[in-house]
Amino acid sequence: MKILNSEITPYELYLNRRKFIKSTVLASIGASLPKGLNANHSDNSEIYNAYLDEGDKLNKFSEITTYNNFYEFWSGKGDPAKYSKDFKPEPWTISVDGLVNKPKTFDFDDLLKKITIEDRVYRLRCVEAWSMVIPWQGFPLSALINIAEPLSSAKFVKFETIFRPTEMPAQSTGLLPWPYVEGLRMDEAMNPLTLLSTGLYGHKLPNQNGAPIRLIVPWKYGFKSIKSITKISFTESRPVSTWQSLAPHEYGFYSNVNPNVDHPRWSQSTERRIGEFKRRKTLMYNGYEKEVSYMYKDLDLKKFF
Repeated sequence: MKILNSEITPYELYLNRRKFIKSTVLASIGASLPKGLNANHSDNSEIYNAYLDEGDKLNKFSEITTYNNFYEFWSGKGDPAKYSKDFKPEPWTISVDGLVNKPKTFDFDDLLKKITIEDRVYRLRCVEAWSMVIPWQGFPLSALINIAEPLSSAKFVKFETIFRPTEMPAQSTGLLPWPYVEGLRMDEAMNPLTLLSTGLYGHKLPNQNGAPIRLIVPWKYGFKSIKSITKISFTESRPVSTWQSLAPHEYGFYSNVNPNVDHPRWSQSTERRIGEFKRRKTLMYNGYEKEVSYMYKDLDLKKFF
């Protein structure tokens, strides 16, 4: 497995070096991305294009790793950190199948040799109206899609979390239908913002945060960013996600962050940033409107929530 340069850097130095400043040096893909993309880990000399939006502040590593949802390890915010210690993310494989020219089961370590790890700083907005700012490491989902060569008939991408009830204790119950399933439209999956994350804060992904690989779709509510992915399928029909199957009147397929469309049981107009006292106004598409709104220009966002 590749070792990120940040993994052999003292944690405090890692934080100090990532004082996110603007740079005129952009990777070719970086020029088309908003704030939040910086240099890949093949070059440890500088962090080129990762900087925080005005008013944003990174959440602490301790906050990110002790306050989150991962229902395979029960439903409390601290449960994933408490109950994921026996989960074994190595070795790991990811099956890519369906409507593709090159179906394959990838060994995770071998896959990392084919791609370049990048830093991304994204806001994460939970459907429960709390949020964080997280420095992820990973690679664009589009890189894996290009390797698989989807057919023209592939309109959607379906993701599945691994099913290991001996290591993920809640999977032995009926808390949710298992395995956890999520999906994206193909254009969403190919959007440059969509990330397959392999780390955060320069560390490998902790078990409780979705080790060893998870999805990050920063303009959607957090439950769309499925964790511990073991299968990716390309389909012609729209997959039914786990929460959509349980409560379709509350959780739609798209689940774009939208302050103008409330959850049936609470408002989505504001959010609680973890670590802050005052609530913030929620931004349309979580602040990524310029990069993603074109995909939904003909969509009734109240009907297709």
